[in-house]
Amino acid sequence: MEHISIDPLNSLNLEALRQIGRKTFLETFGARNTTENMAQYLEQGFAPEKMKAELANEYSLFYGAFNEGQLIAYLKLNLGPAQTELKDPAGLEIERIYVLQAFQGTGVGQLLYDKAIEVARQHQLDYLWLGVWEENKRAIRFYEKNGFVAFSQHIFRVGAEAQTDLMMKKVLV
Repeated sequence: MEHISIDPLNSLNLEALRQIGRKTFLETFGARNTTENMAQYLEQGFAPEKMKAELANEYSLFYGAFNEGQLIAYLKLNLGPAQTELKDPAGLEIERIYVLQAFQGTGVGQLLYDKAIEVARQHQLDYLWLGVWEENKRAIRFYEKNGFVAFSQHIFRVGAEAQTDLMMKKVLV
């Protein structure tokens, strides 16, 4: 992955971020959800106003993985008050590591994960945490390989369907 760069994203990247978010979510979860639920989630979850607000939140950090100038993946991290659940100032939430299907298995996800570790250490945080769909076995294996352990679960809504996410944590030493 010698041509991959990891760079911060901002409001100038809004449309590219929306497009890759929609595409990766559909690639990863489309086959296991109804068309109606996917359409509703994609419309709401990646609405321009919502994404613009996320990018403007000083406690949320976005990083993109670029291959020869093309955005192929992104990372969204949440500090303290931006976290979706725990809101713990000692933790960092990895809300999203979204990698285009064509680049899965190439090490891009690991590069973004390594960036999350770097950010957590820069902020002198104690741990990272995330939620991952219990049916996303590939992602669960990736996080386990990187030292995460399940500690709880929560509900994640895709359209009208409530799905169970495993909540996983990695303590930094």
